[in-house]
Amino acid sequence: MADIPHSSVQRKINRRGLPFKVNSSAVLLSLPAIMLVLMLFFYPLLFGLDISLRSSEQAPSWSPTNYFQFFSNSDLVATIWTTFRVALPVTLFSVLVSIPLAYYMRRGIKFERLLTAILILPITLGNVMVAQAMLDYFSPTGWFNRVLLLLHLIQQPMLLLHHWLAVEIALFIQGFPFTFLLILGYMSAISPDLERASRMLGARPWQTFWRVILPLSLPGIAVAFCLNFVANFSVFPSANLVGEPSHETRVLAIAAYEMAFTNYNIPLGTAISLIMGVIELLVIALVLWLQRKTARGATISGGKGV
Repeated sequence: MADIPHSSVQRKINRRGLPFKVNSSAVLLSLPAIMLVLMLFFYPLLFGLDISLRSSEQAPSWSPTNYFQFFSNSDLVATIWTTFRVALPVTLFSVLVSIPLAYYMRRGIKFERLLTAILILPITLGNVMVAQAMLDYFSPTGWFNRVLLLLHLIQQPMLLLHHWLAVEIALFIQGFPFTFLLILGYMSAISPDLERASRMLGARPWQTFWRVILPLSLPGIAVAFCLNFVANFSVFPSANLVGEPSHETRVLAIAAYEMAFTNYNIPLGTAISLIMGVIELLVIALVLWLQRKTARGATISGGKGV
């Protein structure tokens, strides 16, 4: 074996089905990052799991009582569907709006830098400031209603706050720029040669989009959907400030907060938070599985590069 070149050994290993080769230098360089992830993510996760399995913070033994209590309480179970009702529509809408805009802007347009800066601005403001701006703008005496009344388009102020639609607007303002820029970056990296080849073969623009651009963009679209969905599913400030947190927008995050810091039942509040995290992971796994099934014929390496 000592006389066999390293490349020959590597080819034999690859033929045996190993998906990658282990680079010891890369592993050593990654150890600090791995330790940081373990300290910042896995330790709090295990600590929270330990608390959620106790009937009280000082209980000596583990018990799934808190999880049974959650799923036996119809009001708490209803917060799951309420959270989906808040998070899923705005996530789908953000992605569906981003795809045609990103396709149109993928080769650049006039004032692109100014438009990008305008899109990034809501991200820098944060959820609380966006919600506070909505309270001032969409209130019965705010600019929105005052302009409509002045133009005689409405007879009385519209009620656009403290219900489901207000939360959707706030989440869209905050999440759409990130989703759009992520999809735009992915579409912009698709080689123009593929579009030229498609046109040379007689495909129309919409056929090129459906058969070339969209399949190659699916990995980026799936990632954008997952990240935006996780942010929307864990919504808390917007659901409190511009929503109706006692009923229509009582999402899982609000239920966990109330249980832990209003009812002082921290183990049950922690269990609700972990249930929320598990649901998010299941949705992410489902989306990525569907993306792989849908785009089986399209590879990232085939679409990237010039």
